[in-house]
Amino acid sequence: MRLAAATILPGAKGRLLPPSIPFAFFTAALVFHVLLWVVVIYAASDIASFRGGLGHPLGALHVLTLGVLASTAMGAALQLLPVATRQPLAALWPARAAFWFFVPGTMLLVHGMGEGNSVALAVGGIAAASGLGLFAILVADNLRRAPELGAVGLHAWVALGAVAMLLAAGLALAFDFSAGFLSGHAAVALAHGLLGLYGFMGTLALGFSYILVPMFALAEAVPNRWSEGTLALWTAALVLAVVGALAAFEPLVAAAAILGLAAALAHIGALARVLKGRMRRHLGLSFILLRVGWGALVVSLILGGLAALGWLGPRGSALFGFVAAFGWLLTFLLGVLQRILSFLGSMHAAKGGRPPLVSELTREWALALHAACHGTALAAIFAGIAADLPAAVRFGGVVGLCGAIAFAWFGAVVLHHVFRRPAAPVPRIAALREH
Repeated sequence: MRLAAATILPGAKGRLLPPSIPFAFFTAALVFHVLLWVVVIYAASDIASFRGGLGHPLGALHVLTLGVLASTAMGAALQLLPVATRQPLAALWPARAAFWFFVPGTMLLVHGMGEGNSVALAVGGIAAASGLGLFAILVADNLRRAPELGAVGLHAWVALGAVAMLLAAGLALAFDFSAGFLSGHAAVALAHGLLGLYGFMGTLALGFSYILVPMFALAEAVPNRWSEGTLALWTAALVLAVVGALAAFEPLVAAAAILGLAAALAHIGALARVLKGRMRRHLGLSFILLRVGWGALVVSLILGGLAALGWLGPRGSALFGFVAAFGWLLTFLLGVLQRILSFLGSMHAAKGGRPPLVSELTREWALALHAACHGTALAAIFAGIAADLPAAVRFGGVVGLCGAIAFAWFGAVVLHHVFRRPAAPVPRIAALREH
């Protein structure tokens, strides 16, 4: 049996980046996660009826997609890809520069969206795009030097292609709010959203699942031919969806949702078979979040197809976007992030000695509180959007905020172990006297 961990763990410690690089992105994700629910609470009265355009609901969406999801993906990819490819990053300074462009740029972009400030929107958009572009160049160079990576590498290449189109569409939209040069702003916005959710983040989530899920479960890896076939279906669905969105041809978008659903079911089925043969019996809360995320992925594609055909009424697109962004990607990424933080934290916290156990870095009560709050928040906000009840959305935001603070506490414990100074050695004479 070929364990996925066998391709990752040997020599992994020697290929770790300085902790300041991946943990900077993870810390940003933790902070943005708290900020996300604050903005949801503030904008609750507008979220239930959101149809697009500038405002705090659009800002909340980008706090999630850029602040939480992309920050997590950037930190994870910059660390995990060099380990998986056995190739170091070409240089470390672009990774650091990507952080300082991306995170302040995202904050400025979100401010511009919420307040309708065209200058902040343009400057923040350029800065965030520059950071994401630097990240994409680093990843592309690393992949170029490791062509044998297989299906995971192919997923990363598809995600990078989506990033290029995502950045072009995003910058065009940011400048169009003030210049008004796009004849089909809504169509480009839909294509931009699909590229972000299913192209960049979605494809990365699928690809890294083939590494992380078997590794954390101590299970056999998914065969390359199966994951490559699933990726072909997924990519075809993405292309159809983007073309259909740009052409404003709803039946094509609905057909893309059906094709994407087939790819998602094949992906989930492959991982389910892998988990049945796992060596680790108890997978913990993180895998509950992963499974909920997989379920939400399926639901999001069904809702997306129905919304494209106009069968869900005026709030159909908002329900689809919420389930895709919050139900699938946020839930899945938080499940992955709690595992990655503990795993990398244990390796970095060794400081030349015995690495602490992952259980020593985990605060189960905080993760349990977060999981309960997260699930409650999703249910409340979904109901609030469906029934146009701002109070339900606000309640979900408050509960989600409590969960985000608990998750941030867990992250702070890991960061404390990683960055604390090692204890000073006991002087030899004093040690002899103690005995």
